[in-house]
Amino acid sequence: MHHIGEFAALLTAFFWTVTAITFEAASRKIGSMVVNILRLIIGFIFLSVFCFLYRGFLFPVGATWHNWLWLSLSGLIGFTFGDLCLFQSFVLIGARVSMLIMALAPPMTAFFAWMVLGEKLSLLSWIGMAVTMNGIALVVLRKTGSGEKSNMFDIFKFSYPLWGLMLAFGGALGQAAGLVLSKVGMQGYDTFASTQIRVMAGTAGFAVIYSFMGKWKDVLRGAKKLKPMMLLSVGAFFGPFLGVSFSLLAIRYADTGIASTIMAIVPVLIIGPSMILYKEKITLKEVIGALLAVGGVAIFFL
Repeated sequence: MHHIGEFAALLTAFFWTVTAITFEAASRKIGSMVVNILRLIIGFIFLSVFCFLYRGFLFPVGATWHNWLWLSLSGLIGFTFGDLCLFQSFVLIGARVSMLIMALAPPMTAFFAWMVLGEKLSLLSWIGMAVTMNGIALVVLRKTGSGEKSNMFDIFKFSYPLWGLMLAFGGALGQAAGLVLSKVGMQGYDTFASTQIRVMAGTAGFAVIYSFMGKWKDVLRGAKKLKPMMLLSVGAFFGPFLGVSFSLLAIRYADTGIASTIMAIVPVLIIGPSMILYKEKITLKEVIGALLAVGGVAIFFL
């Protein structure tokens, strides 16, 4: 089948849109840290059942040390670090703006590929990055009023909490690095089993952090709440199970840059659901900013 990687990337964007919306709702009810580990556990159950039916094994049998090393590192960086940042940003600035910041992930992916693999960035790539940055700035910055200016540098202020924006940036950083490491780690190994290894590593990373922070009581308390757990189950099905697996499928059969570009349309896809479900008021400036951000990513990989 032609363009299987591109179609997988497009499906990934839809899956991640559903995931962002459901996990934002669950995070607001039981906390982002509780959501992080529970959705990985639920996602691993989905993956294990599927791999048993598909491969005949509940666990990632047949993986080499190379697979385990790089995919585990990818899981720790992508899930433990990246998603820890991203999910907290959902609480502070919402899924819509967080996913807009995540539009930085494809250019960052290419940057890491340049660092690790020696791929060069063209002038067009730099132009695309500039367009993306301007699109994001259009949404997150606002002009200060005359009464708010205290010096010549106070021309702009952030429209959203700076800490939330920085956390979303950390999420983009984790996704970009995790994606590159995943491609290095798969090396012909099964896509869904590769996702299992990533999820196992991510879960282990969260388990260590939660043990030090004494968060297990919060996790058990959150697991007893029916509505958040229903949201979590939906999000885990479309996220750690389908979304992550299809993202690996996409980078296996398509160029990493092209796949990342297609997956970056989430900021546009999420505008409609945010308006309908959360009654968010979307300004023309934010729509233009989202389109610019995604358009800049597309230019980056022309």
